[in-house]
Amino acid sequence: MIGIQTVDILQHKRDGIELSAEEIEAFVQGYTLGRIPDYQASALAMAVVLRGMTTEETTALTTAMLRSGVTMSWPSPPGPLIDKHSTGGVGDKTSLVAAPIAAACGLFIPMIAGRGLGHTGGTLDKMGAIPGLRLRMSLDEVQQTVRRGGLAIVGPTEEIAPADRRLFALRDVTATVDSVPLIAASILSKKLAEGIDGLVLDVKFGDGAFMGDIHSAHSLAQTMIAVARGLGCRAHAVLTDMSQPLGFAVGNSLEVAESIETLKGRGPRDVESLSLELAARMIWMGGVTESLELARVRARSALTSGAALQRFQSVIDAQGGDPRVCDDLRRLPQASQQLVIHAPREGRLLSIACRQIGRTAMRLGAGRRVIEDRIDPGAGVVLHKKAGDLVMEGEPLLSAYGHDEGLLADCRDALEAAVEIAREGPALQPLIRGVVGDDDAFAEGT
Repeated sequence: MIGIQTVDILQHKRDGIELSAEEIEAFVQGYTLGRIPDYQASALAMAVVLRGMTTEETTALTTAMLRSGVTMSWPSPPGPLIDKHSTGGVGDKTSLVAAPIAAACGLFIPMIAGRGLGHTGGTLDKMGAIPGLRLRMSLDEVQQTVRRGGLAIVGPTEEIAPADRRLFALRDVTATVDSVPLIAASILSKKLAEGIDGLVLDVKFGDGAFMGDIHSAHSLAQTMIAVARGLGCRAHAVLTDMSQPLGFAVGNSLEVAESIETLKGRGPRDVESLSLELAARMIWMGGVTESLELARVRARSALTSGAALQRFQSVIDAQGGDPRVCDDLRRLPQASQQLVIHAPREGRLLSIACRQIGRTAMRLGAGRRVIEDRIDPGAGVVLHKKAGDLVMEGEPLLSAYGHDEGLLADCRDALEAAVEIAREGPALQPLIRGVVGDDDAFAEGT
């Protein structure tokens, strides 16, 4: 790597020249060690957004980011080591539901989760809303927790993909989030560091996702599956529609509450159905059942029996949180102020501007606009209706929550503009729009 100049790497990528594995390794190593400043990392990220990367470059980037830290070693695996990951969406809390279901069915899940990025929420921020819960654990503690209870949901440690941790925070504030190679390398460098055998991906597309359409989502899924497979991990993906928020709650404490309700069997239908499907695919990939259909039966049984809820409570307890939140949602952080948006007329809810809802929740404190922003766990938005629902004039459509009455008032126009009422509802599409398997084959539906 001697003689490789950072400015030459930037110029090559700017001009569309494919970077070598040695160039990528040199850049990632230099950035991790602090020899390359943030402004040059930002320049490379923007060049990647504009020029893209080949599968070989993306694999090299993932490998370099993975090698910037350590990989978990499981000399005597407790059982199938499987994880899941979503590429990000508004109101997406499926990790908090699917992972406990899968763990209750015999999987072992060392889930290293991420924080919110852009207008989308992060699993780590949601878990952080649970009072007392530890998000930072040593690798030994993570492995012990997984061996005992089948599941840990934690943030990256200092040892896990430190290059990704630095670049992840930078991308959020430099408009370099929605790039297939950067998304793939970020996700896979953390996931493969878990030492897992398989990975189920939920690749989202639509207004509330980073991928705008199903074709972009398919491209991202193919890239991640190819890179994962090349690095020795089985993977497949479901492609899901993010044209409206998943569930009703958007915001960390609000989403934890909705996840708990789903684990009790009384959550929103879309959250429950997607969580069950993701869990079933994890169970099937782990070899617990011989078929996907049997895995779906096992997943449903874990939910209806209460085993999944018990597993979530035990995870909270093992990570130092207050498991009583599962019995009393009032123990979760609450906002002090509320703003309700009412329907101006009767009709059908035609659409919900998903990204705008996410951005408004972020503005209220549920996400970050800059790296230094602090999360307000009680802030967010709750929908009272979904696309296609009948609404009556004066009926509540949305409720926004925060601690700043003036800020809530400032968000009124954006929230009112986020919902459209018409005489006829939309032609609703299924939530899961396709599956990409280990062989890259694409199939419509599930």
